[in-house]
Amino acid sequence: MALIGRWIGFTDAFALVLLGGLGAGIVAALVGVLLARYREIFFAMLSLALSMILYGVLVKTESLGSTDGFSVATPTFLGYAPHGVALGLALYWLTLAVGAISALLIGAYFRSVAGSLAAPIRDSEIRVEFLGVSVTGIIHTKVIIAGVLGGLGGALAALTIGHVDPNMAYWTTSGGFVFVTILAGAGSVAAAFVGSLAFEALRSLAVDVMPGLWQMTLGSVLLLTILFLPDGLGSLAKRVRRRAEAKP
Repeated sequence: MALIGRWIGFTDAFALVLLGGLGAGIVAALVGVLLARYREIFFAMLSLALSMILYGVLVKTESLGSTDGFSVATPTFLGYAPHGVALGLALYWLTLAVGAISALLIGAYFRSVAGSLAAPIRDSEIRVEFLGVSVTGIIHTKVIIAGVLGGLGGALAALTIGHVDPNMAYWTTSGGFVFVTILAGAGSVAAAFVGSLAFEALRSLAVDVMPGLWQMTLGSVLLLTILFLPDGLGSLAKRVRRRAEAKP
């Protein structure tokens, strides 16, 4: 997305965000052919290896900004070119709109057959395969969806920050999203937003209160979440619902 604005001079924010999602989706579709065949730690390590290869290419390629990266062209909105506070508000509303639409679409996917098979696949792939469903195909689809969402989010982040650099592809960035996933849990769109908000609030508070130990604070919270809330924040709503149903 940043390269399109830099080389072609195209700056429409709506089109750039869509192109960012499309480009990431295409990459995810190609990479997913390999990733969908692996599970658990092998999936994680292979994903990490591919991301670090990308990081190395970005760092070593001068035309892609090398270690310094490059600035992103100021976006326009269907011909409207805001500046200053107006630009920040426009990007804010664009982010809310993309987030809301994505949440609605992902919610619809969770209610579909492919989306509802996520838990059965996690529990027993063999049983799902016996039903005539391609587990590899479903996981490949999920990788593509994740890629599209990552591309949309990355495009919005680039437009908001106004700069891109290889550190956006470094493994620590992925670590933050893994933290959010563990904190939020799987299977709930609302929990993902709550988990992201909780993660950012916790990190900001830790950096402000203990600037030299904020990583240890995040690690401690992650450990406590795994020990006492393994299904994430999304499981709290289910627990409350079950207790309410159990009461006479």
